[in-house]
Order: sequence, then C-alpha cells, then structure tokens
Amino acid sequence: MNYFCCDEERRTLVINHPVLNGIDYLEVVDNPEDANAIRQTVLQVYLLKEVMPGTITTENISIEGGERIRNIEVLWVWVGPAATPPSLSMSPPGSSSKVLTVKVKAAGDFSVYQLRLINLETENFDPILSSVDFSFKVVCDNEFDCSPQCTCTEPMAKEPDINYLVKDYSSFKQLMLDRMALLLPRWQERNAADPGIMLVELLAYVGDYLSYRQDAIATEAYLGTARKRISVRRHARLVDYRMHDGANARTWVHFEVAEGITNLQIKKTCNGAATSLLTRSPRLPLISVPGTEPVEMAMKEGALVFELLHDATLDARNNIFYFYTWGNKSCSLQTGAVTATFDTHLLALKPGQVLIFEEIAGPRTGKKSDADPNHRHPVKVTSVSYQSDPVGNPYGVPPDNTPRPVTVVEWAAADALPFDLCINTVDENGDAIVVSAAIGNNILVDHGYTLPPEQLPGVPEAQQAVLVKNTSCDPCKEQVYSNTPARYNPELKQYPVTRAVPCPADPSSAYSLINADPTEASPAVVIRELPVNETWTPLNDLLSSNSNDKNFVVETESDGVSYLRFGNDVQGKFPAAGSVLQAVYRIGNGLSGNIGSEALQHIVTADPALTALNIQQVRNPLPAVGGVDPESIEEVRNRAPIAFRKQERAVTMEDYETVSQRLFTGVQKSTAAQRWTGSWRTVFLTVDRLGGQQVDETFKNALIAAVEKYRMAGEDVEAENPVFVSLEIDITVCVRTDYLRSQVKQAVAEMLSTRELPGGRKGVFHPDNFSFGQPVYLSAVYAAAQQVAGVYSITITKFQRQGQAASNALSSGVLTIGRNEIARLDNDPNFREHGVLNITLQGGK
Repeated sequence: MNYFCCDEERRTLVINHPVLNGIDYLEVVDNPEDANAIRQTVLQVYLLKEVMPGTITTENISIEGGERIRNIEVLWVWVGPAATPPSLSMSPPGSSSKVLTVKVKAAGDFSVYQLRLINLETENFDPILSSVDFSFKVVCDNEFDCSPQCTCTEPMAKEPDINYLVKDYSSFKQLMLDRMALLLPRWQERNAADPGIMLVELLAYVGDYLSYRQDAIATEAYLGTARKRISVRRHARLVDYRMHDGANARTWVHFEVAEGITNLQIKKTCNGAATSLLTRSPRLPLISVPGTEPVEMAMKEGALVFELLHDATLDARNNIFYFYTWGNKSCSLQTGAVTATFDTHLLALKPGQVLIFEEIAGPRTGKKSDADPNHRHPVKVTSVSYQSDPVGNPYGVPPDNTPRPVTVVEWAAADALPFDLCINTVDENGDAIVVSAAIGNNILVDHGYTLPPEQLPGVPEAQQAVLVKNTSCDPCKEQVYSNTPARYNPELKQYPVTRAVPCPADPSSAYSLINADPTEASPAVVIRELPVNETWTPLNDLLSSNSNDKNFVVETESDGVSYLRFGNDVQGKFPAAGSVLQAVYRIGNGLSGNIGSEALQHIVTADPALTALNIQQVRNPLPAVGGVDPESIEEVRNRAPIAFRKQERAVTMEDYETVSQRLFTGVQKSTAAQRWTGSWRTVFLTVDRLGGQQVDETFKNALIAAVEKYRMAGEDVEAENPVFVSLEIDITVCVRTDYLRSQVKQAVAEMLSTRELPGGRKGVFHPDNFSFGQPVYLSAVYAAAQQVAGVYSITITKFQRQGQAASNALSSGVLTIGRNEIARLDNDPNFREHGVLNITLQGGK
C-alpha cells in the first residue's frame, strides 16, 4: 500500500542511509524543435545518490499506466555524462551520475504513468522510493488551474422527521420531547425537576431566543420591513439616497456695545469653553460663566443653548444706523432694494458685515410697542461709500445748511428687501417720526451645546482565531486562520447629537448663511485619540475612505441615541486595540431650535473681557430658522426607491431646461438650443426669471457654474436673456355715466399693467404671467378690462406686435409667440419700445 504523506522524512532517511538509494523526481524532456514523433520520449530520472553505469538497464525499467497508450517500451537507459547517450546528438541538460536518462519508443497520453525500478541485482534501492508517478504531457500548455479541485462531498445523512415550523418556546420544547421519545423511548420522565427536562427547557429557551433573533434580522433585511432607523438609512444608501438626520437652527444675534467701546473681540471659544447664548431665564444675569450653578439650573429647566459660529469684532459705532432720506419725511425702502443711504459717515461699517433692518416704531402711532416684528431683514454689506448732502439739514433745530455727510451702503442681490420698509413718516403735528433703522454688531449663532469630552469605552482586542475551512483537495496545504474583527460601536451618552450645515468660508449673502439644505448637515462630533492626540473626523459614509483615513460615521436611531461606526482597515481605519478615545460633541437639533425673536437674552462665556460694563444687551431680532427634524422612516420608504430616477445629467436640450429650472427657484422657465460656434457645440440657455429680472453677469455665472457638473463633455454652456416681443394694444372704453373717466382709465391701466395688485392678484401683463412661446389671447384682455367698475363696454381696435404691420391676431383672437420669445407690454413712458397700451374713453363724466 502507498501512503500519501505531507512531509519528506522518508527521503531524508534514505539520503542518510549508507547503502540505500532511491528516486527523487522525474522530468520529461521536450524540445519543441524536434519532430513530433520523438518529442517527449526522453525521461530523466533523478536519483538521491550516484549509480554506476550499467547497473540499471532496460530490463530494470517498467512504465505502467495510461489510458489510450499503454505498455510503453523502453529503448535504452543511460547513466552519467561520460558520453553522449545513444540516438541523441547531445547530452540532455542535467545529465550526471545521479540521473538516469530513459529513452522510450513513444510518448504517452495525458493520463498518469508510473516508472518503476524492477529486477535489480542488488538490494540497494529503497522499495518505497523505487517508483515515481509522472505525466508525459506535464510540459504542455494548460489554460486551467493545475491544482485539483475538491469534489469530495460528505454523504448525506438521513433527515429526521422534524417540524421545521416551530418558532416559540413551547413548540421547541414539544419538538425535542417528541424527538427524545423516538430516540430514547424508555425515558418517560416529564417532571420539571428532572435534569433531562431541565436541559430540554434550557435548549427551548435558547431556541426561542435564536428564533426571535432570526426574525429580527430578516425583518431588517428589506427596506419595506425594516424598523430600525440605521437599517433604513443603509438600505437607502444602496440606491444612492441619503437619509438626513435633521439640522439645527440658526439666527442672528445683536450685541449692543456700551458707548465708547471699540475693537471688542468676541471669540467662538475662549479658555477651552464655547461662547454661548441662552434663552430667557429669570435665574441668569446678562453675562455668566460656564459651569456655574445658575447656568446648570437654567439648562435643566429647559433653556436652549446657541453658540457662535465665528469670531467677531464689536464696535459701539455699529449699534444702530439711521436712514438718510435727503430731507423727505415720508419715505420707504421699496421691495427689491439693494442699496440705501445712512446719516453720517459710518467709519466702523465694513463690507462683509451683516446689517439687520428693523422697524423700531409703529408707522401710525410712532410707539415702539406698535413696531411690526415681521419687518426685519438681514443683509450682507458688499460696498460702503461716502458722500455728502450739499443742502444740509434745513429742518433741524436749529436749521443747519452745512453739507451733511452721508454713507451709501449696498448689499448682495440675494438679500434684496422682500417687503416695503417704511423709513419715516409724520405725526398729526407734521413732525417726522423715525420708523425704521439698521443695527450692526450681528453674529450668526446656531442651536447646540458643546459637552465636556466624553470617554468612550476601550477598543477591544480581536476575537479568538477562527479556522477557515480548507476547500483544497491537498491535505498538505497549510490551514488558513483568520481573526474575527472586534465589534466596536460605542454609544454616545447624550442626545440628540447636533447636525449642522458647514458655513461657507466666504458667503455671498446673509440669505445663504441662514437657508441651508438639511441633507448637507454633518454631525458635530470629533473623536480625539489619546495620547497621540490625533483627530478622527465624521463622514456620511466610508465608501471613499482608504485604510489609513481616520474617519467614522455617526448613526442615529429613532430614539435619538447615536452610535459610532468605524472602518474595517479597508474602507476607513479601525482603532487600534486599547486605544483611548474621547468624543467631543454638541447636543441640540431639529425643530426645537426654531425659537422666536427676542428669545436669546443671556451670554455664557469664559472670556473675562466680556462684562456687563461693555455689553449692555444681547438679543435675536429675527426668529431662528433652519431647524429640521430627522427624516422619518416612512418618508425614506416613499422617496428612496424613486430617488435614483432623478436626472443627474444633461444630454438632451430638455435635460438642460429641467436642470436649470430645478437648480434656481427664481427661474420661471428656460429653453435650450444647441449651436455650432465654429470650434465646438455650445448650449445656449435662454432664461425667463421671475419678476422679469435680467440675466445679469452674476446670475449668468452662477447658472453656468451650477450646470457645469451636469453638462455633456465637449459642450459649452452659455446663458442669455429671452427675446421679448413688445405689444401694441389700442382699447376704446365706454364709461358708465355715473363714473369719472380718469378713475376708470386708471383702473383699466392698472388691470392691464405689469404690477402686483391688491389682494395678491397680478396685472394681465405681469412678467410672471407669460413665458416662452405662450400666446396672448384677446379674450383675456377683454375679460380683465371688463371687470373694472364703471366699464360699460370695451372695443379693442389694435392687437399686434409693436412696430409691425397689422396681422390677423385681432380677427383670430390670438397673437402667436415664438419658441424663444416672451410677450411684453410694460406701457412705460420711459421705455416706449417695451410695449404701448393706448386707452380711449367715451362717456362717463
């Protein structure tokens, strides 16, 4: 019997034996340049020790085996390099006194053969090492793996007759008792005190627990059935949908600085503590030190904490600014305004600072209590210039005719005034009443409280090595062991963890700082690794992290508790065993942070420079906004399956139109056309902005930058204004006898104007009523004008494009507009080319 062994102990024993010899291995000599008839007919048998020439002959060589070609004949045997072997032009490589060169008559097939040494005159060859298995085709090319595949299967055991539907404790217990009755029919004890019953009940309990665990895991395996928020979040990520965990609220806080104080620095953090503001609490003074008992009690009673988002410099000269109306007493700043003038030269006001316009007195009564808190608006200053009024102040007491210094302030277009702001008015005595002003020293704050560093549980060691089953048929192959990675998902003790949208380094407007997308919010958590003092940063996922990136993911459950998930040393680094980790994070998130105006009234800081002597008041003129609760599981179930259908590229012209309208809320409609510009294709986006605004350079650059990631490679994108079609309409109005013609004419002109009318209505030719290719119907003009009180009848005598010959629009009742054209009738005497409305009145009084 031949044994297969994984070591070479027998070979070593024979080598060390003083007499015994044996076969070491065999090689098939194959020269591709030889004729096919003689290829693979020379075998070189390597021995462990030298042999004398002539000791082994053809009578001592036997080749057995084969499938198609059997009984291989040995022609001659040669030992050593003394001379060239017969029928060979040169000695085979490796010929020596330890090598038997065997010439056979024909090469064998692809099966396994065995060369044996037989009938030896001397007994100096080891019986175990006197044969060797080989293949004539071992040197042939093979495109498959030469390692044998393991096809051995264990015999299938007979399956017992068991009910596989059991799920709970009682059914598991009954199942085992039934099985035991079959295997051990003589065991009939059913007393609870019996050791056998005790073991059955124990196993039934474990089975019940494992069954529940299987059900729980199966439930979490699908988006439609998962109940855990973390599971739903991961399922949604598989279809490229990011489930957001809410966002914290933001607001502007105004610091009123004591008179004469300039260049007062207020820092985001000081002496290791964050500078924060608390909502109104009767326990607290204006300024407190963090960690004191009144502060802790106020927070326990529900006071909300907001913290500074940036450092700032405060100046008493920026406390309040008064508008300058050039001697007029009843003025207002109109909707859409982006510039205003202020009294005196505001030397402390610089571009980049934020002003808040607010109504400080009621327009009718002049009382502070009657001021409308809704008439407050933040703007980011973009330009400050200085002028003078040569008229001076003739209405002052006493009158002053010397030139008066004036400051012109401009702000970002995105911060354009959204309402009419009354600047001043007069009382019943004709005296001027200051209604509105602007305040400076405003700092952006957001909801959330920074906790002291929290020590995380220690990182465990990897679990005991687990044997990975050897799937190879080679029993000598080294067994592979693998360490099961340690499970480490520490829980943060406090919740809810703050989710904040990062502030841009150079914001373009105050609007962009307040209005943020909650999907861009990231957890306010930082992990510090001690004693190396390295920082781990949070990410939404670890898909883009490499094995050395110290990142982690904060996953929040439905109860608000957050868990930390680290990498696996492939995607993200896993903390080393025994590492000491500290978590520094903030708590406070969601809708609860959307506090009303004037709610923040206390400062908590460790900065000794901030005292009640230099800070007189702190308040938030505007309510906090942006606080959003975490996205619910049901919302994700509804949105995630269809989120991937959202078009994230622009290929056709319709794609460009859809993308441009989706990216900008101020775009009513857009059309796209592709043209060859001589060197490449260019997509021209013609944009119809809300309110008829022009496509200026700022908007054009912003639109092109936004479309950049969607456009096709090799295509340029340009934005342009639409082609406006000016209209010319002549109307003859028959006025009722009891109405004044002037009032009726004014009302008809208002109805057909571009302005917004009382009650939220818009004039017929308001820019938002028409867009690309939208025809103008004569019936709409008739219907609008006929609604005016005092109009008896209307006759339209001209209905055409301005400056063109009369068309059939008047008779057909519709004026067609081209695909890239927009109808316009401004009836502006300064711009007659923008459309003309002629109204002729008859009757009336």
